[in-house]
Amino acid sequence: MKWSEIAIHTTNEATEAVANILHEAGASGVVIEDSGEPERTHEDRFGEIYDLDPQDFPSEGVLVKAYLPASSFLKETIQEISESIDKLKQYNLDTGKKAITTTEVDEEDWATAWKKYYHPVKISGRFTIVPTWETYVPVESDELIIELDPGMAFGTGTHPTTVMCLQALEKYVQPEDYVIDVGTGSGVLAIGATLLNAKQVLALDLDEVAVRSAKENIALNHCDEKVEVLHGNLLDSVKEPANLIVANILAEVIVTFSQDAHHLLADNGLFIVSGIIGAKKDFVKENLIQKGFEIIESVVMEDWVALVARKRGE
Repeated sequence: MKWSEIAIHTTNEATEAVANILHEAGASGVVIEDSGEPERTHEDRFGEIYDLDPQDFPSEGVLVKAYLPASSFLKETIQEISESIDKLKQYNLDTGKKAITTTEVDEEDWATAWKKYYHPVKISGRFTIVPTWETYVPVESDELIIELDPGMAFGTGTHPTTVMCLQALEKYVQPEDYVIDVGTGSGVLAIGATLLNAKQVLALDLDEVAVRSAKENIALNHCDEKVEVLHGNLLDSVKEPANLIVANILAEVIVTFSQDAHHLLADNGLFIVSGIIGAKKDFVKENLIQKGFEIIESVVMEDWVALVARKRGE
């Protein structure tokens, strides 16, 4: 079977938004090649860092690659993708060059290309992300393993915004908590909360592809008895109070439902938000404070920020 590799040259800021557009176009997964990755200094306290070859990365910006079955409708699909990327400007996202290229790839080559990018990665004190095809033996007795298949996931769980959310969940989730994961994507945060003994987790996403992906990953990790995955727009359909709400989503989207999050959270409940580019940290912080939250923690990883906010008691 032939596949079409679609590569979009964009910016770090717009990477996740562009990746989501590709998923909505029918991609089963994405590969992200960031020009800055080989030069970054990585902390190695949670696992090994592999040597990276600069030749495998673009000279500037970020390449977001996705794979779609080769078809006669490729031209129309690329046009729709291009138009969707243009619409990101309304969120003040710099999409950079937005150059789109396509390459035909054999299925065997595509499968091999996926696997060379992903290995088990320990991303926090307890969490390790393991690709389904890898054999991994836990190093610590309390280690928590999240299995993901990049072929059906919205990422591998190792992007800084996801890592910060999982680290925050590890720190703040309490047994018997009711947790809501807004914009669940691959379901990795819902899985993480469940493994930390949350009583129940509600995972929401507006994208039906994400809902299917999350359900598959949640079942793969044997968390489906505690996690309900629903198709929904942010918190619009949620009525039940929560102890903790987590959202790895764009800064501009976070501020649109922060009031709903405040309303749903119990007193002293936590709102964990990530997906915030560094330049928009104060924008989100000020919004949360205005809505009745107090910021109890701010974490920076590479160019990204995560905030932990507590609902002040009435």
